[in-house]
Amino acid sequence: MSQHVRARSHPSRKPRKPRKPRKPRAIRRTRRVALAAVLGLATFTAGWVYVAQDPDSAAGPRTQAGADARPQAEDRAARDAQRAAARQDARRAAQQAAAAQGLTGVSERTRARIPAESRQLILVTGRALDSSESTAAFYTRPAAGADWVRTESWPARNGANGWSTERTYGDLTSPMGVFALTDAGGLLPKPPGTRLPYDENSGFVPSGLGVNGESLAGSFDYVVAIDFNRRPGRSPLDPVMPDGEDKGGNIWLHVDHDGPSQGCVGIPKAAMERVLETLDPAAKPVIVMGPEGF
Repeated sequence: MSQHVRARSHPSRKPRKPRKPRKPRAIRRTRRVALAAVLGLATFTAGWVYVAQDPDSAAGPRTQAGADARPQAEDRAARDAQRAAARQDARRAAQQAAAAQGLTGVSERTRARIPAESRQLILVTGRALDSSESTAAFYTRPAAGADWVRTESWPARNGANGWSTERTYGDLTSPMGVFALTDAGGLLPKPPGTRLPYDENSGFVPSGLGVNGESLAGSFDYVVAIDFNRRPGRSPLDPVMPDGEDKGGNIWLHVDHDGPSQGCVGIPKAAMERVLETLDPAAKPVIVMGPEGF
């Protein structure tokens, strides 16, 4: 036998494949770090989504405090709304009470000063405390305590400087308040049907000019004395001033002269005739005068 025997392959072994060359260690480490970062970000995102979707997990201490404060704020808002509604109801009730009596624009205190037995009333309402422009309205009621009913109204003028509760001579204001109407007079004969005591007298002639330089001619054709600092039951020309001359006197309701007065109230001549025809001493007539809301 020859010494050179041909080699055979083992029947159970497969030929080995050539190995791929291994990548450097630094590259392998970089891949592991990147993979870990991706896994961490995915975990954080899943947790954030869970928290956002879970209402109970969002109620931390600060959110819970806000939830507790919300009912308190709502309670305060409800109380404020109730108070505002109560104030509005009170104002509405006062307006309704005034409307029931027919004397709008007059305070409860002023209405309380109107004598219960009075059944005729002239209401002079000024535009403002310092205004000389106003409105005069005639009211009647069938009996004491009944509602007032307005029958007529006219434009009017009062003192050049408006109104005052402490009027003094020469201050060009009209006195505010409730005053009786007891006596009348004038340069002209009394209109038919006049029932107030009437003094037809040539002394009812004004002198000089009005506050704005206008003529006063005809202003005292008809007058009704306003019982401010005077003696009732006498001619409007009576010079006596019981409360002193410093307060001034001769405050009358008379014919308007197209300008403000020194303290009197002026209305159109036709209105003065109507007033004289209507006023009845038995009805205890009064005049209520001042700025709106007095």
